Amino acid sequence: MLTEAHTILPAADLTRFRGYYHDTLGLDPSEEHDGMLVYGSGPAAFEVYETENVGTAKNTQMVWTTDDLDAEMARLRSAGVVFEEFEIPGMSTDKGVVETAEMRSAWFRDSEGNILCVSERR
Repeated sequence: MLTEAHTILPAADLTRFRGYYHDTLGLDPSEEHDGMLVYGSGPAAFEVYETENVGTAKNTQMVWTTDDLDAEMARLRSAGVVFEEFEIPGMSTDKGVVETAEMRSAWFRDSEGNILCVSERR
């Protein structure tokens, strides 16, 4: 029986990744292993490993939820985050935000090109 899942992100440069996540997102690793960083603990944890395959995914790789998307976007923008603008069938952004009846979401890329999302459920 499958009981728990967590995200693993790639990074070409763990030092650059660590700096971006500390300086921009305010996150620091809870554990360090050879070629790997662990952020958080329990079901909210995610891992980062060093690889040359970074930046090849064209899909959302991790989502954080927030109670106030506008405030979180303002905080992240003040730290230098640039939110993606896009238009695909059935979905387009307005000032970086996609809105549906169930949620509001915004996407950005980290220092390694990973596509990350911040989402507020309604």
